Amino acid sequence: MLDFSILTNYMDLFLEGLKITIIASLIALICSFILGTLIAVMRIAPFKLLNWVGTAYVEFIRNIPVLVIVFFTFLVGNFGGMTAGTIGLTIYTAAFIAEAIRAGILSVPKGQMEAARSTGLTYGQAMRMVILPQAIKIVTPPLGNQFINLVKNSSLLAVVAGGDLMYQGDLISAMTYATFDTYILVGLFYLIITIPLSLGVAFLEKRLARSN
Repeated sequence: MLDFSILTNYMDLFLEGLKITIIASLIALICSFILGTLIAVMRIAPFKLLNWVGTAYVEFIRNIPVLVIVFFTFLVGNFGGMTAGTIGLTIYTAAFIAEAIRAGILSVPKGQMEAARSTGLTYGQAMRMVILPQAIKIVTPPLGNQFINLVKNSSLLAVVAGGDLMYQGDLISAMTYATFDTYILVGLFYLIITIPLSLGVAFLEKRLARSN
């Protein structure tokens, strides 16, 4: 039987971990979206050097475990646990977001870019005002799934003392010796975040499908 007294006795630690997890995930989402969009544009830009840099970033980062990136950021960057973990999540997630957005850009008919350029827009202006809005709409559901993965990956902040849910679970487990019960409760807190996100992504996917 699950010991809910752990929840009531250590609610302050659980809530603190929940707060850190949400904050780190939101910051990493915003930053990885910006960085991922930039990398995606670099990958399809008509400049070989930018193509090479964008491709190198994606292929290199996607083939390294996110835990290694978090440790590297923590040890080399000399940041605090939460900051290092958030930066590591941003760097890692941006590679996957870049691929999703690149796929969205490539699915936009080429005539859209040609029409935008014919009106006098520069390549950058056409990409920003015409192509990217359409591409991001197309890949909104995959981007939502990446955010869910990001929330789950945020548990890695625990290995660098990031103060997140998993870190607080480690502390509570060490104090109570109730390892199984503690981590079941930690898992339930993650579900509180991820289930609404999953439902939101499913709703967006259906809504976008009806609008097309």
